[in-house]
Amino acid sequence: MHAVRLHAFGPAENLVYERVEDPAPGPGQVRIAVRAAGVHLLDTALRQGMTGPYPAPTPLPTVPGREIAGTVESLGEGTDPGWLGRHVVAHIGNVPGGYAELTVTEADKLHPVPDGLDDAEAVAMIGTGRTTLGILGFTPLGPESTVLVTAAAGGIGTLLVQYAKNAGATVIGLAGGPAKTGLVRANGADLAVDYTLPDWPRQVRTHLDALGRRATVVYDSVGGTTARAAVDLLGKGGQHVVYGWSGQGLDDGRPLTFTEDELAARAITSQSVLGPAMIQRGGGLRALETRALAEAAAGRLRPAVQRYPLAEAAAAHRALETRGTTGKVVLIP
Repeated sequence: MHAVRLHAFGPAENLVYERVEDPAPGPGQVRIAVRAAGVHLLDTALRQGMTGPYPAPTPLPTVPGREIAGTVESLGEGTDPGWLGRHVVAHIGNVPGGYAELTVTEADKLHPVPDGLDDAEAVAMIGTGRTTLGILGFTPLGPESTVLVTAAAGGIGTLLVQYAKNAGATVIGLAGGPAKTGLVRANGADLAVDYTLPDWPRQVRTHLDALGRRATVVYDSVGGTTARAAVDLLGKGGQHVVYGWSGQGLDDGRPLTFTEDELAARAITSQSVLGPAMIQRGGGLRALETRALAEAAAGRLRPAVQRYPLAEAAAAHRALETRGTTGKVVLIP
């Protein structure tokens, strides 16, 4: 088969499309003919040798990728034969292997792909969708809510905008450049603002003043000065919800933090929601995955997907790192 392998930590060019031996499923596992593989911003950090949430760098050589959809083509010993030939999607976890024509994973990680979803959309929901629903567990939304999303053209940002609009909230989306703000507007945001422009906070404040409102929730995955300006738009009792800090190149790109005294003076809360707290509140990862797929199948959430050929994984990584993508990035073998 063909796969994308990393032989040395470093730049995107270190991702090499090459022939490798077909993987064999072990007991309780399946082998999947991959039709779509997700690319995550975390993948770009792991490629450089960073550990991210893991205790040590991934052993090399490795085939990156943790989200896949495709068809079960063979079974390991003891695996339920009912999975053979099924159209499935899975988040394969900390064990890499997704950037490939074939991959192996445990059968208990599989979900059938719902009718009406293509492979790339299913991949988006199994990872990005489950994270979005986990984030939303911290912030009940309704018509009284005024939501500001800092990276509203991204995979999670797109779904946050849709969910908030479905809940009746007023939604303001920030994105970089006119093409991305156009997508945010088309996705349902009441206001879409280019946060690469220096006067974007004034634009948002003018809009809020006209409505007689202040933001009640800021969903922040950018960090740095952009996040601080967004938080300045929160009213009393507002929530700053952090799920990343991808603002390198735009500003300092560090997560925005506050002292207890600062939060008390502003009368707001600030919380990083990734990790165990999100999983526990959401009922566990599998429950979040099941809900995410169901929301997309019902048409309530519509993932935005940007596709690249598997052989162009390096280009996909470069685009992610330079904020040149919209929605969920997916590789197609």
